[in-house]
Amino acid sequence: MPIKILLITPPFTQLNTPYPATPYLKGFLKSQGLDVFQADLGIELINRIFSRDGFQTLFDTARHADGKISRNSRRIIRKEENYLQTIDRVMSFLQYRDNTQAHILCNESFLPRASRFDHLPDLEWSFGNIGMNDQARFLATLYIEDIGDLIKDAVTPYFGFSRYADRLGMSAHSFAPLEQALKQTENIIEVWLLELLKTRIEQYRPDVVGITIPFPGNLYAGLKCGQFIKKHFPHIRIIAGGGFVNTELRDLSDLAIFNYVDFLTLDDGERPFLSIIEFLQGQKSLQELTRTFIRIDNEVRYIHDNGQPDFHHAEVGCPDYSDLALDQYLSLIEMANPMHRLWSDGCWNKLTLARGCYWHRCSFCDTSLVYIHRFERAPASVLVDRIEQVIAQTGRRGFHFVDEAAPPAVLAEVATELLRRKTGISWWTNIRFEKAFTPDLCRLLASSGCIAATGGLEAASDRLLKLMNKGVTVRQAARVCDNFSRAGIMVHAYLMYGFPTQTVQETIDALEIVRQFFDEGLIQSAFWHAFTATVHSDVGKNPKKYHCAIPNDPAGGFARNDLVHEDLLGCAHQVFAQGLNKAVYNFMQGIGTDMAIGDWFDFPVPATSVKRDYVQQAIGDKRRSPLP
Repeated sequence: MPIKILLITPPFTQLNTPYPATPYLKGFLKSQGLDVFQADLGIELINRIFSRDGFQTLFDTARHADGKISRNSRRIIRKEENYLQTIDRVMSFLQYRDNTQAHILCNESFLPRASRFDHLPDLEWSFGNIGMNDQARFLATLYIEDIGDLIKDAVTPYFGFSRYADRLGMSAHSFAPLEQALKQTENIIEVWLLELLKTRIEQYRPDVVGITIPFPGNLYAGLKCGQFIKKHFPHIRIIAGGGFVNTELRDLSDLAIFNYVDFLTLDDGERPFLSIIEFLQGQKSLQELTRTFIRIDNEVRYIHDNGQPDFHHAEVGCPDYSDLALDQYLSLIEMANPMHRLWSDGCWNKLTLARGCYWHRCSFCDTSLVYIHRFERAPASVLVDRIEQVIAQTGRRGFHFVDEAAPPAVLAEVATELLRRKTGISWWTNIRFEKAFTPDLCRLLASSGCIAATGGLEAASDRLLKLMNKGVTVRQAARVCDNFSRAGIMVHAYLMYGFPTQTVQETIDALEIVRQFFDEGLIQSAFWHAFTATVHSDVGKNPKKYHCAIPNDPAGGFARNDLVHEDLLGCAHQVFAQGLNKAVYNFMQGIGTDMAIGDWFDFPVPATSVKRDYVQQAIGDKRRSPLP
């Protein structure tokens, strides 16, 4: 009998589009002649929660919640009937099944409102007189988030729309807290999750279940699924892998996780997963597994057969989105900013143009890991073949190329091939702000359907960018962003504060640089991230080189990635977080770029040392001087 495989994504990743791990693995395994199915339990659970029946159970549960619930939760419970009457219409609208609901959703008396509505922006200014659908989608998003607040307060503190119990997975040096949580009685959200899992298992009757765990917020739910399978379907073998496993569990020694899974795989999943299937079919010995943790004789064993080569990026096949209910995903608008909304609005087909990162030198990145360090590309003809196959599967022509950093040469070739075939798509991707993105290339990308690009401006300081080994300068990034913007391509900048040795002055100057990027229309969106040292980065491996110290590196036998570090020369970085985030949030709304930088902080800060026209000069003379 051939082996049947079910691949699942546990709650929660995204509400608007499938996470690409299972479609990629399903496409590959099918190309090997295997019988494969997949399910996104996250979006299935969201649809179970956000229904009239789901709401009825939620409100019954919230009314009988142990302990004190917030005033906002009581406010929501008082409007229970209104929520029951409106939820199905809201979901129909958010799933693009009935856009005729837009006008009624915008009526102030229709949607029940709680705290998320307390500080509404000027809707006419944000959306204009003709943006009725977007305004309705924004209000419906607030409505959904209000219920999320109720769930978190009165049902389970684990709940989040893009994560579940993520604190249990973050810096989980010991498995003990997770195991303790897994032994607790399931709340109603978890009961529904396990009912959905049972339905899929009974539908497909798999011999093997593969669980992707891309983030800390998928770990607990993934193990909850494994726990249920072990108890009720003990004949099923469970394989887990994904981003969290790849980065956090490389030093695994704790046996307890193998009470919930049978195999843990590292890095690119195609070869390890196939090797396990061949082992289960009796075609390979145990010692021929690839990059796999298992439990043998009450010990954790890592088995890696070097003689089994990985599949090249051109050989892994096309992602397969079949089995996924694409009409169940929600298109949300969390803010009116047109660039920022791409992460939550639209069911984007996700595809990788090249495997790994062609730069792989940034000192803050996990460049020592194979899936980042090893760079591979596939011919443009193969990539566009995949694009056209995915369009045929999904009926959707929007693509998010989810590369670590999409290489300019590959983008140019793919854009040319898309135009030659007249494929007709819209797409966006992550890039490095490097000089290869000339005005001509940006125009070519735009003509092929590129609508947006994201990239790391990081600390917006030339000294720190050099220390990061980023390979770009602020001046260069400004010119590249200008090239994209002039081509009609929106730009989002990833920003970082708290890199070792960063001073107060550099922090304030960075915000001024970002202000100028917004003011000149070079970027439309941005977000600040706090720097974290990891064990796989150059900073984590060589802290003295960056004038920081790692006071302790707890080894609890389970997860190991984020490191607590001490900056020996820099400032108290965290005190600037609120001001930095407040400023950029307003810049994205088109507000405050004329304000003094010091006004964003509630404590005195030094005056910026950056000239007010620094960025303007950088882009103004770009045609008269070569890029550095």
